[in-house]
Amino acid sequence: MYRFLLSRQWVILTLLALVLIPTMVRLGFWQMHRYEERSARNQLVAEALAAKPVPVERLTSPGHTVTSAERYHSVTAKGRFDTDDEVVVRRRTNADDEVGFHVLTPFVLDDGKVLLVNRGWIPADGPSQTAFPEIPAPPGGEVTVTGRLMPDETTEASGIKDLKGLPDRQIMLINSVREAERLDAQVLGGYLALTAPEPKGDSPEPLGNPGDENAALNYAYALQWWLFAAGVPIGYVTLVRRERRDREEAAAAAAAAAAEKETAPSPA
Repeated sequence: MYRFLLSRQWVILTLLALVLIPTMVRLGFWQMHRYEERSARNQLVAEALAAKPVPVERLTSPGHTVTSAERYHSVTAKGRFDTDDEVVVRRRTNADDEVGFHVLTPFVLDDGKVLLVNRGWIPADGPSQTAFPEIPAPPGGEVTVTGRLMPDETTEASGIKDLKGLPDRQIMLINSVREAERLDAQVLGGYLALTAPEPKGDSPEPLGNPGDENAALNYAYALQWWLFAAGVPIGYVTLVRRERRDREEAAAAAAAAAAEKETAPSPA
C-alpha cells in the first residue's frame, strides 16, 4: 500500500521533511533568544533613562569602557565648553533621515578632565563636506550640562567605516581614547549625548531618545517558525494519504477496465 514511499521522489521528500522540522524548531528558539535579548535591552534602557542623574565621574573615568548597564544613564557635569578644539562627526542623520554632522565639543570639568559632549545635529549645507561647517556656539562660561552617557563608537557596533585622510576637524567615530591623544588631556571614557541645556534656536538639533527595539516581532517570528515545523508533518501525512488514494483509485480504474475488456463479447 505504501511501497511508493521507496521511490526516489518520495525518499527525497521524506528526507527534506526530516531536515526541515528540526531546522525550523531551532530557528524558532533562535528568534525567542533574540526576543529575550531585546526585551532585556529595552528594560535596561528604560531603567537608565528613568534613573536620577548622577555626576558623570561617578560612572566613568579616563580610559573607562562604558558598560551596557551604564549606557543611556543620565549624568551631569559642571565646567565650560572648549570650542577651539571642537570637531564634527561625519555622515550622521537627524529624525528626518537628512545627512549632516554631529557636533562634538570638549567640555572641561572643574578638575581639568575633559568630557566629550555630542551637542546634536547640524545640516551639511556648506559648499562641500570638506569645509568645516558653521556651528552655533554653546553657552559661554561655567555651566552645568545633563545628558545620556554613551560608550565609545566602533565600526562593529555602528557599521560606520573609520575612514582616514579626512578634512581637518572632522571624524567618523567618537572615540575617547583617540580624542585624548588629540587633545593631550585626560578624557573620560565614552561621551555625553546632551539633553540640557537646550540649544538656542533649536540648533544644533537635539539628539532623539533611543527607541525601543521591536522585541515583539522576534516573538512572532518564533511562533511562526514553530507553526511551520508543526505544519511539515501534517502536510507530509496529507500528501502520503492523497498519493495512496490516487494510486488506489488508479488501480481500481485499471482493474475495472481490464475486467470490462475480458467480459466484452468477441467480435463475430
